[in-house]
Order: sequence, then C-alpha cells, then structure tokens
Amino acid sequence: MGKFVVKETKTGIKFDLKANNGEVIATSEVYTSEASCRKGIASVQKNAPIAALENQTVEGYTKEKHPKFEIYLDKSGEFRFRLKATNGQIIAVSEGYKAIASCFNGIESVRKNAADCKIEKI
Repeated sequence: MGKFVVKETKTGIKFDLKANNGEVIATSEVYTSEASCRKGIASVQKNAPIAALENQTVEGYTKEKHPKFEIYLDKSGEFRFRLKATNGQIIAVSEGYKAIASCFNGIESVRKNAADCKIEKI
C-alpha cells in the first residue's frame, strides 16, 4: 500500500504519492495551507480510481470528460501524466518517463495506491 507524504516547502506545502517501494508516482502543486493540501489529497483519492484516460500523444485522440488522466509529451520528449479533477483543475502530476508503457504503469499505480492509503506528514 502506498502513502501520501505531506511536506513543507520554501513557498508552502505539497504532497507526494509514494508507491510501496518508496518511489514518488505523483506530486501536487504547492498549497498555501495544510488544509488545502489535504483537500487536494482527498480529491486525488476520489478522482483517480474513476478517471478516464486521454492519451494526447496519439493523433486524433478522443477528448474525455473530467475527471481524467492526460498523457502528454513534455518539452524534452518524455511522457508525463496529469490528473485533472471534475472541475478541470490539475491535482497531481507525474515525473517524466522515457517509455509510454512506464507512464501507463504510473497511472495504474496512482489508481491502485491513492484510494485508501495513509497520509504521513514530515
């Protein structure tokens, strides 16, 4: 079972979703308060299991309704995903992946780990 790790930064507070092996599979924006950060976690827990998948790396892809995971290519040519809530706001983003299969695995890991994992503050 994964866990959400809440931590302070120089400019606020954010969370990382970590898999069982300790790898970060998704991270949040920087929030101004811990309460806002915890609302972001609740949104990931609610939306990740039911989010559609929109692969923007294929030509003529189908636009999905929110909530959704969007797979895209970043400026350096790596695959990334972002999870958008029902209101269209980005609530979690991934690291860059060299292979699209790894990006798909990251999405499945978020779906599997987010729903009922514990929250740890450091």
